[in-house]
Amino acid sequence: MSTYNTDILIIGTGFGGICMGIKLKEANNNNFIMLERDPELGGTWYANTYPGAECDVHSHLYQYSFEPNPNWKKMFGTQEEILEYTNHCVDKYNLRPNVHLSAEVNHAQYNEEDGTWTLKTKQGKTYHANKVIIAGGGLSRIAFPDIKGINSFKGEKFHSAQWNHDYDYSNKRVAIIGSGASAIQIVPAIAKKVKSLSVFQRTPSWVIPKPDREISTVEKTLFKYLPITQQLYRNALFVRNELFATGFVIDQRVMKLVQPQVEKYIKKVVKDKSLQEKVTPNYTLGCKRILLSNDYYPALNRDNVEVVTEGIDAITSKGIKTKDGKQHEFDLIVFATGFKASEDVAPFPIIGKNGNNLKEIWDEKGAEAYLGVSIAGFPNAFMVIGPNTGLGHSSMILMIEHSVHYIIEALKTYNNKKVKSIDVKQKVQDDYNAAIQKRLNKAVWSQGGCASWYKTKDGKNTTLWPGFTFEFRARTLFFDSSKYNVEYVQPKVVSKKNVKKDIVLN
Repeated sequence: MSTYNTDILIIGTGFGGICMGIKLKEANNNNFIMLERDPELGGTWYANTYPGAECDVHSHLYQYSFEPNPNWKKMFGTQEEILEYTNHCVDKYNLRPNVHLSAEVNHAQYNEEDGTWTLKTKQGKTYHANKVIIAGGGLSRIAFPDIKGINSFKGEKFHSAQWNHDYDYSNKRVAIIGSGASAIQIVPAIAKKVKSLSVFQRTPSWVIPKPDREISTVEKTLFKYLPITQQLYRNALFVRNELFATGFVIDQRVMKLVQPQVEKYIKKVVKDKSLQEKVTPNYTLGCKRILLSNDYYPALNRDNVEVVTEGIDAITSKGIKTKDGKQHEFDLIVFATGFKASEDVAPFPIIGKNGNNLKEIWDEKGAEAYLGVSIAGFPNAFMVIGPNTGLGHSSMILMIEHSVHYIIEALKTYNNKKVKSIDVKQKVQDDYNAAIQKRLNKAVWSQGGCASWYKTKDGKNTTLWPGFTFEFRARTLFFDSSKYNVEYVQPKVVSKKNVKKDIVLN
């Protein structure tokens, strides 16, 4: 069994973990280890390789502000291109020597006596660190639906985030359970190759046109040799997206003004009237994640594609039985059912002060943290993209960079003073989250008439940030130690009696 000691331990090597590693090196701190459960870096962009996988945020906004890429091929990056970008960043900033791959953490324990953390992995390794940074991401723990007989199917089955590329789905009868972000990309990507495709839809999503196109050579050249042009374009995208937040959290009438235009788009593209009714949501635009696609609705028009809205009763050995008693037979079932974003958000036992288990605390009251970064009762631990830092209108890279900046500022507290631990005050965290939930209760995600993965089964939104990204940036610009309980290292007291004894012995 191997044991490692380090100052800082980073869990996860997606965009959050990579950004954290880069900023630590820029702060001249190379005493850190990055743990990755997968055999390669990249996080969600390494894991999600399903057909058609790509980003729904503009490429020039879905990149680090300090590492612009002038060579994006399209306005919206593909999975392969984004993974290539993350690996470029890892190599440019020389992070690979700090990374331990295939190291899945399964237990973390805070040691109150010395203010350190001990973490263990499924592979039998032990890590001791002064500080822990959890950068696992909100879309890293896959969710399977609670369906009777889910393991009884005799054909091929897998989750969209665990796509089996060895399986040939050509000319096969395929079922996709789910109609969210991954499903709308998979459906058009495989529809032409399969014999039949059945999309099992519980609730339709609002799908709007995706302003995607290839980026010209002239544009790439301009971005490369005159970087200010790319920065100006990025700024324009940022401002435009920030305006969308108005409809989400300030005035829902904005969304209701836009919604009729989306309904017209559906009627224009979807030919069959009964299908139009099936795919048109009955809740306010923006209540659930708005999806972007130019080819999802056209794919549904195909003769070999159907949308099934009858609820699933059970999965059988041959396929899926719906609640109307009909048996649907398939060769392949794909679970495009997303991730555990609001429920079960502590991926392994995290034991803080007084033996408190984070999972138990969050199971009781929903995930909470201060600024999505610090959790009361869990000193010297920080999160990148913690509770209520998700966005419905812009790039998560912005939130990642702001969170990382705040953590870097917090780490300076340890460097400048003999600090044993810092732990956000419970009242500070409680007051912050009460204010966040008050704002969220007025947002379209709560008032729009839908149920979504943004919320827990009790209806609490533990996922989204109820405002503009520039407000989050302002809140995370400085680290205020007065909001934390700061414990200092106590100097060892040597009695005069012991001093005299030492002198005599010498």
